[in-house]
Amino acid sequence: MDESTHESTLALPGGRTLAYATSGNPHSTTVLLYLHGSFTVGQTSKVSRAIALKDIHYISPTLPGWGNTSPPSPPTPYVDCLTSDMTALLDHLYPENGRDIKLYVSGGSFGTVPAQILYGAPYDKFPYGRCIVGVLLMGAVPPFRYHKDYAKHMTWSSYFMTGPITQWLPFPNLVVHLVKFWMMTQMSTVDNAEKFFQGFVFDKMDEAEKEEYAQWKAKGGIAEGEAERKFATNAVRSVANSWEGFRFMPLILHSDWGFRPDALDEEHSRPFVMLVTSSGDKEAPEAWTQYLAVTYKNTKVKTLRGGHISVLYHLGDVLEEFLAGVE
Repeated sequence: MDESTHESTLALPGGRTLAYATSGNPHSTTVLLYLHGSFTVGQTSKVSRAIALKDIHYISPTLPGWGNTSPPSPPTPYVDCLTSDMTALLDHLYPENGRDIKLYVSGGSFGTVPAQILYGAPYDKFPYGRCIVGVLLMGAVPPFRYHKDYAKHMTWSSYFMTGPITQWLPFPNLVVHLVKFWMMTQMSTVDNAEKFFQGFVFDKMDEAEKEEYAQWKAKGGIAEGEAERKFATNAVRSVANSWEGFRFMPLILHSDWGFRPDALDEEHSRPFVMLVTSSGDKEAPEAWTQYLAVTYKNTKVKTLRGGHISVLYHLGDVLEEFLAGVE
């Protein structure tokens, strides 16, 4: 384990590596698996008090192609790589439980995609799917293959990075490579990454959200500039070894996730699904959440005020409500 980052690694077949972080009671069979968004890695710092009070084992893997986790080995599809990696990780952490755990699956932003893939995966692909009791999707992204109106709600930057244009061109990877080239300059140093996030996230906050953000930092004892620096540091870490995670994003968003959201069987539809959206979120618009809310069964929507990261200010309350909803 790397003590500076609290990161562990698991050797996988084919010479691949899976990085992950954990906290809480490692012997607890109540597990919260959190799947991160883009330009970050699995981490466990500042874990919510709600998790600690519930005696939950919190597991945060780094997704394929990001940070110290290997990308999928060709020709393995991303969906098969993800389900295999998560099965291997849980088998590694629970070797004597016979896959008998109580599993909560959660994700934020792009991380809601792998969270949904695990939720809907056939049980022969992801045996722990039978253990899922709840799914928490924060700033959810729908499967573009089935949500035909997804592009209507995109910003222009998202439209060019992951929207239909990435599928229309004769060489779909061209746009991704061009954006990657530009992003490499933004993520070349922590200072550059901090400037990028300042313009992309923090400068876009209205005065009310800036005040709420300041109160959240004060309550958590977070020094001025500390949160922004952490965003930047994790972003640089996420692409230090490879840009494959970023390169895969448009392909994953438009691909077959292994199931139809509107055609899940009764057993797959059993878990409680809580969707959290923010009224001012331009990157994961509220309309995407509403689509998923009427497509999946057993859902609940919680709408917050603010932009793309506003769930951070309410994460403790969100987790408490989610866990209570399952119980």
